[in-house]
Amino acid sequence: MAGKSTYIRQAALLTVMAQMGSFIPASEARVGICDRIFARVGASDELSKGQSTFMVEMTETARILNSATNRSLVILDEIGRGTSTYDGISLAWAVTEYLHDKIGCRTLFATHYHELTELSQTLSRVTNWNVAVQENRDEVIFLHKIVEGTADKSYGIHVARLAGIPAEVIQRSRIILETLECDHLDETGKPKIPNRAQQSSSDRQLALFQKETHPVLDELREMDLDRMTPLSALQELHRLRAGLGPDKESS
Repeated sequence: MAGKSTYIRQAALLTVMAQMGSFIPASEARVGICDRIFARVGASDELSKGQSTFMVEMTETARILNSATNRSLVILDEIGRGTSTYDGISLAWAVTEYLHDKIGCRTLFATHYHELTELSQTLSRVTNWNVAVQENRDEVIFLHKIVEGTADKSYGIHVARLAGIPAEVIQRSRIILETLECDHLDETGKPKIPNRAQQSSSDRQLALFQKETHPVLDELREMDLDRMTPLSALQELHRLRAGLGPDKESS
């Protein structure tokens, strides 16, 4: 309800208006030329095509990543919300890195994942902005003003209370939120996110048909089996077996 989605849509519309030569409602603006504008905003499924909300989201995101250039403008709203929290954060994190490193286009990315704000420390062209909010005890006032920096927290529970969710549910959700945040943050209060150099377990897994390198295998490949007698082959086998040592021999 703070206005993130409205703000990024407005930026895309103003870009279209400026590029077509129209006046825009601003006292001053600097708008570069865009070859295309890509938008991944909103949540909707495609029942006729058998596609879930998340599948539609990923399809549109894939189109952006495969088609955008460094002259494009991309607006993304809540990438990864259609799946589990950890899957969503992982995808949103990787998409941001890809847009920054591989494509290099101007991007506005609205998200509720506070973990993504850490990217400003590792990606040189990433900056964080948030919508100002004024709190007065349990009351929240959205100021609809964009300021630099990261948001301290989300206000989903406040919005749920405004929507009429029973007080018992609101109180219980606050307790659960505090527990989850304690498990999700490190001792410094920052999200537990791996660095970019860390590989996933799938990257470290050996290939099924990967060629093994071992001295014994090299010797076996060099043997001329056609000229060896059964006795000499047995002697070679005993020699190789002895060279493996007692531990490997017992296995």
